[in-house]
Amino acid sequence: MTESPSAPAPASASRRRRGFLVFLRDVLVIILIAALVSFVVKSFVVRSFYIPSASMERTLLVNDRILVDELTPRWTGYERGDVVVFKDPGGWLDAQSQTPPQPPLIEAVDWVLNFVGISATDSQDHLVKRVIGVAGDRVVCCNALGQITINGAPIDELGYLNLPDGDTAASNEPFDVVVPEASVWLLGDNRDRSRDSRAHQELPSGGFVPLANIVGRAFLTTWPLDRMGAIDGHHEIFNGVPDPE
Repeated sequence: MTESPSAPAPASASRRRRGFLVFLRDVLVIILIAALVSFVVKSFVVRSFYIPSASMERTLLVNDRILVDELTPRWTGYERGDVVVFKDPGGWLDAQSQTPPQPPLIEAVDWVLNFVGISATDSQDHLVKRVIGVAGDRVVCCNALGQITINGAPIDELGYLNLPDGDTAASNEPFDVVVPEASVWLLGDNRDRSRDSRAHQELPSGGFVPLANIVGRAFLTTWPLDRMGAIDGHHEIFNGVPDPE
């Protein structure tokens, strides 16, 4: 009688273990590459923020999620009308408005999610406003019609301003400033509820925000779904503004 050959069980099990380890290695490599790509995109191309305050209503509402273009402005710069996200240049945010400390485990999870661009845990440490004046501009409030003038030309902002009923003044706080080099003058669309450049003129910066502090230009609202759409810069409002002298 001939004996039937039996399969070498130990060798087969070893091959299965090696196959599983190769599969696990490939999965980890894919995850690592995806995380690095997400980090690069978030750091240099586009990143997500949420809106923590009412200062930009009606353009942006509290808890809206927005995407910010970090790449294009590196070549084109910023224009009047752009809605921008920026880091506090110093003295704009008080300690209560900044992100409170979290337990170490939560901090670690948030760090990982923020690293790959899924979370936007540092939104409370940033601000979002509209560019009104760029370097060299003389920005004055207000003329007899309650309009801001830039280099002597009035701008009609009623298309995006959120003003109380019956109020047509672009600002109830007068100002007369000239924007220094590499800086911008920023105002919120919800003028009566926005602590913007007007409210920080006593600081060493004079209320101006250095371009180096700007993260990028907000271009898209992504959440909630019923508000998804492009963020309007209303650049046509500024078409009649002459270049600064």
